[in-house]
Amino acid sequence: MLIKDWMATTILTVDANTSVMRATRTMKENNIRRLPVMSHGKLIGVITDRDLKEASPSTTSDLDIHEMYYLLSEMKVKDVMTDKCICLKQNDTLEKAALVMLKERISGVMILDDEEKLVGLLSETDILRGFIQATGIQDGAHQYVIDMPDAAGSTTRIIDLLRQNEARVLSILTSFSDAPRGTKRVTIRILVDEKLAEEIGKQIEALENYHIVFHGKDELHNLPTKRK
Repeated sequence: MLIKDWMATTILTVDANTSVMRATRTMKENNIRRLPVMSHGKLIGVITDRDLKEASPSTTSDLDIHEMYYLLSEMKVKDVMTDKCICLKQNDTLEKAALVMLKERISGVMILDDEEKLVGLLSETDILRGFIQATGIQDGAHQYVIDMPDAAGSTTRIIDLLRQNEARVLSILTSFSDAPRGTKRVTIRILVDEKLAEEIGKQIEALENYHIVFHGKDELHNLPTKRK
């Protein structure tokens, strides 16, 4: 999955000489957490809601409200921004972006084209959207989590079995850290009816050194929500 297919291309930016007060208002009005900072058409940094909170005078300070507003109107974005913003290219993968964001403990990155021009923003929400689409969970598929030998051709055996049963494969994910030594854990989502799903499960378990850790369908009705 490529970043360019999932990034936001409608980008709000702010000039380096914009006041902190105006930047704060822009973020609140548009419900966003970061703004790329530009100077003469070039990306020079990023300002986040955290930067703005840290720059704002404490409500417990001795400043009255008028002094506080004056200070914020005089303070410039360039004074509080992060000038070492992390950027990726639009043809980088979504997986690479996830790795960078996890490693750096950030919730978004700036996206550049080959000419170093800002062309998009990628947030953790965009990555989650991509992951959800890639797994096929939204299609009501059956999921099998299978521990199998960590050997060439072991996954192919499952694919051949599914092909013989005319099952439609939506996604295949492989992991190693959560599997017993000498095995790999493969998660497969397929579209089949309930009767065939049970039959496929039996066929998989009949394979030597293959073990189904989990089989089921995610219940997507009445998902938990914070909205009343």
